[in-house]
Amino acid sequence: MPFVHPVTVRFFEVDLQRVVFNMWYLGWLDDAMTAYLADRGFPYDVMTGADWDVQLVHTDIDWHAGATFGDQLAVEVTTDRLGTTSLTLAFRVLRGDEVIATATTVYVVVGTDGTGKRPLPDALRSALSAAGA
Repeated sequence: MPFVHPVTVRFFEVDLQRVVFNMWYLGWLDDAMTAYLADRGFPYDVMTGADWDVQLVHTDIDWHAGATFGDQLAVEVTTDRLGTTSLTLAFRVLRGDEVIATATTVYVVVGTDGTGKRPLPDALRSALSAAGA
C-alpha cells in the first residue's frame, strides 16, 4: 500500500492559465519524499545524525491533467528501486481517483561532510524493502 501525503493547492501555486505551475510539483514530491522517509524511520535528523543525506539527481514527470486552486490532492509514494548508492521513488499525484501527474525520482546517498556518494545504509534498505521495493 503506498504512502500518501496530502496537498491542498494554494492560490499562489496557480498561474495565469489557472492551473498549478509546473515547478510546484517538484516541491510537493520533495515534501512527500521527506514525509515518506520519516514514516519509514528516517526523518532528516536521524539521517544527518548518522552523517548521510539523500540528494536528488534525476526526476521524470508526466502531467495528465491540471490541478487548480483549492484542489485536495494526494501524493502517493512507493519505493521503485534500490541500488548500491541510490534509491528511486515513484510518485502519483491524485485528485480523488484521477491521476494528475506521475513521476520517478532518483536520489543518491551522500555524506554530509562533503565526501560524496555513500552506499545505501542497510537499515534504510531494509525499511524501504519492507515498503515494497
